[in-house]
Amino acid sequence: MPHLTYSIDDGLATLVLTNPPQNRIDPQMATDLAEALEAIGHSDARAVLVRAEGPDFSFGGDIVDWPDADVRELRTLFERYMQVFNQLERLPLPVIAAVHGLCFGGGLELALRADVIFAGETARFGHPEQTLGIVTVLGGIYRVAERAGRARAAEWALTSEQVPARVMADAGVVNRVVADDTLLAEATAFARKAAQGPTRAHAAHKALLRAWAVGGVSAADEAMFDIAMPLFETDDVNKGLASAVKAFKAKQPRPAIDFQGR
Repeated sequence: MPHLTYSIDDGLATLVLTNPPQNRIDPQMATDLAEALEAIGHSDARAVLVRAEGPDFSFGGDIVDWPDADVRELRTLFERYMQVFNQLERLPLPVIAAVHGLCFGGGLELALRADVIFAGETARFGHPEQTLGIVTVLGGIYRVAERAGRARAAEWALTSEQVPARVMADAGVVNRVVADDTLLAEATAFARKAAQGPTRAHAAHKALLRAWAVGGVSAADEAMFDIAMPLFETDDVNKGLASAVKAFKAKQPRPAIDFQGR
């Protein structure tokens, strides 16, 4: 049985964690995710939604076999997880996560690979690694710091407290907090809207944010025109600019554009 499934429908790819009861991240889930990402890369998907079955998003890594593994084995395992998580993060598509219930450890680190995080109002987040004497080995602490600042990231990693969704939203980690019973519908609607947008421009914005994350504003400025100028040769921009100019000259409202993602 797969521990993660995927489907692609009308430009939206959906990844679903299916490893009950806690959706623990294990080698099988990593393999399933890698296969799903390869399929998405060969598909017409223009946005990705990540969600989970069961009462919780994910409790994090499946630690049962870790005490019997040596350090080299564990490093190999964690590097495999890091590689496939980063592959999700670097998709040239908008990635939206819909988080409900508990989202801990590696589950939080998976959610942090999304560009936009929706959370149910009762969702809770946390780094339990401190209770094991280890660190957030898949990059959780500094990805939280990137969104919420160093002080918050340090506090949450040091205490392993369960952080409510609204606190995460106030800190900038979560984008939107919605009612639990509308979470999936609202996150899906947002993802479908993103899938209908200018896919190449979405990918360019993600690339600029990566450049900024690595080197700050100067690095992003340096990369700007190499990333931005090819957009002006795309069908979407040619159509969008022409319609905007036509509306301006006619003193009419700018029409909505049916972007094709190319």
